[in-house]
Amino acid sequence: MVLVTHPTRTSAPLVSRSPQHPPSPGRRTAPRLIATDLDGTLLRNDKTVSDRTIAALAAAESAGIEVFFVTGRPARWMDVVSEHVHGHGLAICANGAAIVDLHAGRRVIRVRELARRDALAVVQALRTAAPGVSFAVERTGGIHYEPEYPSFPQDPGVSYAPVDELLADGDEGHRAEPIVKLLAHHPVGDPDEFLALGRTAAGSHAEFTRSSPSALLEISGRGVSKASTLALACEERGISPEEVVAFGDMPNDLAMLTWAGTSYAMANAHPEVLLSTTHTTASNEDDGVATIIESFL
Repeated sequence: MVLVTHPTRTSAPLVSRSPQHPPSPGRRTAPRLIATDLDGTLLRNDKTVSDRTIAALAAAESAGIEVFFVTGRPARWMDVVSEHVHGHGLAICANGAAIVDLHAGRRVIRVRELARRDALAVVQALRTAAPGVSFAVERTGGIHYEPEYPSFPQDPGVSYAPVDELLADGDEGHRAEPIVKLLAHHPVGDPDEFLALGRTAAGSHAEFTRSSPSALLEISGRGVSKASTLALACEERGISPEEVVAFGDMPNDLAMLTWAGTSYAMANAHPEVLLSTTHTTASNEDDGVATIIESFL
């Protein structure tokens, strides 16, 4: 059974923190929970996990530190790290819209859905503000594309149709599955400018972020982010933000990084991420996450 929740903007307030100077060399105090993004952060550019990182993750769990993978990826793309999750076995996927049990075959156990009426409102607003935009709809059972949308080569769509049909309501087939993300692609737009445009045009209907080098918006339900879902998981465990260390590299990590008591931007991170975190570590190619975990242990 999938538990579907209907988020509001007040479900998990975020705490803004100002950047600080990097810590002085030496042993650091271990956190109670590590939250790490995957692509561009934990994973190398070839989408693998290095042996050093695998060992660091296992050592953290052995030391009693919980590790959460917190990613924009859907559940079906989590095979790359499924063997490296320990303890609770949970991961936060789709930018906070889904909690997935990696010990149970990547089964979605909780959804914070995007309401259909909000998705339709976003589509209408973006069509007006950004002519040429195309859409894909991510549901719990798979992704559905408009014919014009540049589909992911490794992820063929479940269906292809105009977005109005993809968002149509129903009680059979994929239409009965909750919507976890709406994706909007523009063929020529600047990624950061497109993000700002989306938030201005339809920010009252959904949460907008991005993690792609192209003009691709990732759109979630109101109040849904990596931070708000991580905050819920921490609250259930009695873990405060000050006891969390987070790692990330792209705008979709910003809410999580500013919520966590300690945050690390990868050396390869987006400029805004570098300015918004408390610390910086080495790049994803140089095992930046593992370097910090080893310093705790």
